Amino acid sequence: MRHLVSGAAGFIGSHLCDRLVKDGHEVVGLDNLITGSRLNLRHLEGSPSFRFREYDVTAPVGIPGPFDQVWHLASLASPRHYLAHPVETLEVGSAGTRNMLTVAQREGARFLLTSTSECYGDPLEHPQVETYWGHVNPVGLRSCYDESKRYAEALTMAWHRTRGVRTNIARIFNTYGPRMALKDGRVVPAFLDQALRGEPLTVYGDGLQTRSFCFVSDLVEGLIRLASSDERYPVNLGNPNEITILQFAEGIRRLIGSNLPMVFLPLPEDDPRQRRPDITKAKTLLGWEPRVNLEDGLRDTVEYFRPMVAVPQPG
Repeated sequence: MRHLVSGAAGFIGSHLCDRLVKDGHEVVGLDNLITGSRLNLRHLEGSPSFRFREYDVTAPVGIPGPFDQVWHLASLASPRHYLAHPVETLEVGSAGTRNMLTVAQREGARFLLTSTSECYGDPLEHPQVETYWGHVNPVGLRSCYDESKRYAEALTMAWHRTRGVRTNIARIFNTYGPRMALKDGRVVPAFLDQALRGEPLTVYGDGLQTRSFCFVSDLVEGLIRLASSDERYPVNLGNPNEITILQFAEGIRRLIGSNLPMVFLPLPEDDPRQRRPDITKAKTLLGWEPRVNLEDGLRDTVEYFRPMVAVPQPG
């Protein structure tokens, strides 16, 4: 099969490209590199099965086909990035989604949108099931990301209902692993960066807010299975094992072998207090659930980040 992947130089996008090439497919990857990095795709250079184009999908996508599958992963997914680029975030969720859907319609291809658990906002239901409509502030600081994804979901469903495009929507929960951007502000790279430098771990709020962490290889397996399914409504993909940020910080300290202090700062605006997916639908329809435990996944992630972190030398 021939695949078109937006956001190909990003964290999840690059791992998806790896998997598709490994499975024997041909891949054309697009990325405007606003947050992605060519380094994430360096190992694919020279592969006859992969071609990269620096391209902004908020402009009409004139990449020649044929394509069997279109994947729309382009997005500014970390708070640091989308707060710095709110208009671009909204544009890639709106115009970018429309342009990638247009390619799928033109080529008669399947289309998969990577949405987000942020569609649930600061949830009043726990764990979050796909039929929950969410508790979202449409004008808050985070709304540029939340609403871009909610609109992208609505646009995807409209394209399916009125134009016959075969669509899938993945609601991705916290995912981690090698190739995350070290300075993107998310908790996994932030804690690992600080721990490897021997610096205090920054905890926002009281640290009792919860998250669920899914290793990237598990997430990509879920995307592959979803893209082959006939499910048109959103499907949660994430790890249902929920821990507090304080518990996560303790795990990082054990893994690094250091009793680093913690610094507590105010909780950012609209930061969700709870985040845990109900993955019953993914288990039932896709036969999918995460396999990599947190300790093993973090160990691989630490080994990726370790050479990137310059540890201050004494004196």
